[in-house]
Amino acid sequence: MQEAYFQYKSFTIHYRVAGSGTPLVLLHGFGEDGSVWDAQVEALQSEAMVIVPDIIGSGKSAIEKKDFTGENIQLLDSIDFYAESIHALLQHLQLTECTMLGHSMGGYITLAYAEKYPNTLLGFGLIHSTSFADSDEKKETRKKGIAVMEEYGGYHFLKVATPNLFTSAFKQKDNDRVEALIEKAKTFETKTLQCYYRAMINRPDRTNILKTSQVPVLIIAGGQDIVVPLKDSLQQAHQPTTCYVHILAHSAHMGMWEEEEKMNVAIKEFIWE
Repeated sequence: MQEAYFQYKSFTIHYRVAGSGTPLVLLHGFGEDGSVWDAQVEALQSEAMVIVPDIIGSGKSAIEKKDFTGENIQLLDSIDFYAESIHALLQHLQLTECTMLGHSMGGYITLAYAEKYPNTLLGFGLIHSTSFADSDEKKETRKKGIAVMEEYGGYHFLKVATPNLFTSAFKQKDNDRVEALIEKAKTFETKTLQCYYRAMINRPDRTNILKTSQVPVLIIAGGQDIVVPLKDSLQQAHQPTTCYVHILAHSAHMGMWEEEEKMNVAIKEFIWE
C-alpha cells in the first residue's frame, strides 16, 4: 500500500492507495479516519485500485489550531468543499473516473460529489448514510452537540457518542476495537468536529441525485442502525433506476467492522457489475 500527501488550498490531505485496476474511492464518516476501511482495503485491493483518503480534518489530514481562520472555517462548514477536495485529489492522481462509496458523513460527501461531477462516476454508494437533509429535530440535536463540544471538548463528545454506533453484541465481543476508536478521537481538534456538524446541518436534501443517477447506486444499511434507521435506507432505495441494496441484519452503524465479510462481498459484487 502506498501512502502519500496532497496539498489542497491551505490543507494537507493524507491518502492511501492499494491495488490496481478501476479506481474505488472509500470515504469514511464523522469521528473516524480512513483506517476504518482497512478490512475492505485488504479484501478489495485484488479487485480494484482502492483509494482511501483521510477527509480534511481527520486522521493524518488533521488541521492545526492556527489554521482555523475565518475563511477556512467557512470552507469546512460545507459538505461541498469536502467533495471538491476529493475531486482535486483524483485530478492529482490523474484519474478521470471512479466508483465512490461513502460511510455516514462520507455518504453526504459522495452525494455532493455525484451532484458536481456526475460524468466522473462509474457508480456510487451510501454505506449507513442517507440522501435526506437533516430534519429540524436532527438539526437541533447537532446544535446541542456543537454546544457540548464547546464546553467539554470533542474527545468527550466522541467518547460518549462512539459506542452508540455499534450493536451491544459487537461491543461485548470486540470492546478493545471500540475503545481504540474512541482513543483515536483524541487526535481531532474540537473545531474540526464542530465544522463537520455545521456542514451536515447545512447540507441540502439530495434525493434527486439518486432519482436522476445515470449510474448504479449501492445502498448498505444496518438492521440495528439508530443513526440512519433502516426505514430511511429502504425509503431511498427505490429512487435510483439501478440500485443494489444490502441489509446487514446484525449491524448498527459500522457494518464494515460488525459484518466485515458481508460488507466486502456486497462491495465486490457492486464493482463487478
